[in-house]
Amino acid sequence: MTPPSPDSPAMPPGYDQRDKRSLAHFLRLEVSGGLMLLIAATLALVLANSPLSDGYASVRDHYLGFEALGLRMSIGHWAADGLLAVFFFIAGIELKRELVVGELRRPAAAALPVAAAIGGMIVPALFYAVIVGTQGGDMNGWAVPMATDIAFALGVLAVIGRNLPSALRTFLLTLAIVDDLIAITVIAVFYSADLNLWALAGSAAGLAVFWFLHYKDVRGWYIYVPLALVIWALMFNAGVHATIAGVAIGMLLRSTPRPGEKDSPAEHIEHIVHPWSAGLAVPLFALFAAGVPVSGAALGEAAGQPEAVGVALGLFAGKLIGVFGATYLTAKFTKAQLNPVLGWADIAGAAMLAGIGFTVSLLIAELGFTDAAMQDSVKAAVLIGSLLSAVGACVVLGLRNARVKARTAEGAQGDDSPAAAAGATTGDH
Repeated sequence: MTPPSPDSPAMPPGYDQRDKRSLAHFLRLEVSGGLMLLIAATLALVLANSPLSDGYASVRDHYLGFEALGLRMSIGHWAADGLLAVFFFIAGIELKRELVVGELRRPAAAALPVAAAIGGMIVPALFYAVIVGTQGGDMNGWAVPMATDIAFALGVLAVIGRNLPSALRTFLLTLAIVDDLIAITVIAVFYSADLNLWALAGSAAGLAVFWFLHYKDVRGWYIYVPLALVIWALMFNAGVHATIAGVAIGMLLRSTPRPGEKDSPAEHIEHIVHPWSAGLAVPLFALFAAGVPVSGAALGEAAGQPEAVGVALGLFAGKLIGVFGATYLTAKFTKAQLNPVLGWADIAGAAMLAGIGFTVSLLIAELGFTDAAMQDSVKAAVLIGSLLSAVGACVVLGLRNARVKARTAEGAQGDDSPAAAAGATTGDH
C-alpha cells in the first residue's frame, strides 16, 4: 500500500526539500515500493538458480522461534506469517481510510472500480477452475490468480503513466483495495487451519482492548506494539492466518483527525510504518518466496501442469477480461459512469496492471499447496503471468501516455492556460 506521494500536493509549512532525499521519503513512493519488490524477487531468482541455491534453501528453511509458545517456524514462514502482517497492517489502514473518507464511502464513485475488482477476481478463479478441473488437477490453488499486487501495479503505473490522468491511479488503487479486502476474506475463510477457539477468543479480546485504549486516546507505542504482538501470536495459534491480525489492527485505527489534530492517528502511524513495510517486510517476504527454479526444464514441467497453466492464464487473460468486462458492463447497464478524463484504453491498461499478482498470490500459493515441487511450479506461473501482464500494460499505457503527452504539448502551444493543459487529457476515448 502506498500513500499519495508528497510530490504533487502543496508541501506543508517548514518542509525542507532535502527531506525528499531521505530514505523514508524514498520508500513511500510508488516507484520505490515496486522497485524494492523487483530487486528482492530478482535476487531470489538469482540465488535459487545459482550455485548458491543450496545455501539459499538452507537459510529459508532454517527453523527459529519458541516451541512453547507455538511460534517455531522456518525463516520463510516467519517472513510470510510475521513480516507480511506489517504489509497487511498498512492494507488495513488503507481500507479503513477508503471506507471512511475515500472513494469507497461514495457508492456512485466506487461502483465501477468495485465491480472491476469483483470481476477481476471471479473470472481468474473461473479460468483456473476450468483449466484445472478438466485436467483433474489440484483445485486448492483457485484463489492464487485472484490477487493484485498494489505496490507493483502502482509502481509500474507511476513509471509509464506520468502524463495519464490521476483518476486512473484512483481507479486502480480503489480496485486494488477492494481486491485486497476480498483476498483477505478468502485467506481467512478458505486457507486457515483448524480453529483453536480459545486462542481466537484471546485474539478477539486483545483487539477489543486495543480498540478501547485507542478510542480513549491512550498514547504510547510501548503499549500498542506489545499488545499487537500478543494479538498476532494468538491469531497465529488460533489457526487463522496471522496476517489477518495486521488487517484487523489497521482497521481499528481512527482515520479522521479530531479538532486540534494535524493528522489522524492512522495517517501518522502509516507515515512511520510504511517505510518498514515497503523497505523491509515485503522485500524480505519476496526474497524467500520468489526463489523458484526457472530453468528450461523447470518451466517446461510447469507448462505441463494444469495448476501452473491455470494460474498464469488466470492472471494474464482472466484479470484482463474480468476487470475490463465488469467495468464495461457496469457502465453500460447501470447509472455508473466512467470518469470523463478516462478512456477505455486506460481501463484496459489498468486491467492488465491488475494481473500483476505477486505478494498475495505467492502467499496463497504457499497456503494452497503442501508439495514443494508444486509450490515452485505455481510460483513460477505467478511470475510468468505477472510479467506478461506488466509488459502488456506497459505497451497499452505507454502508447496512451505518449498520446496524452503530445496533446498536452499541442494544447500548451495553442493556449498556455491551465484549463487548456487539463483539457488535453480528456476526450480520448
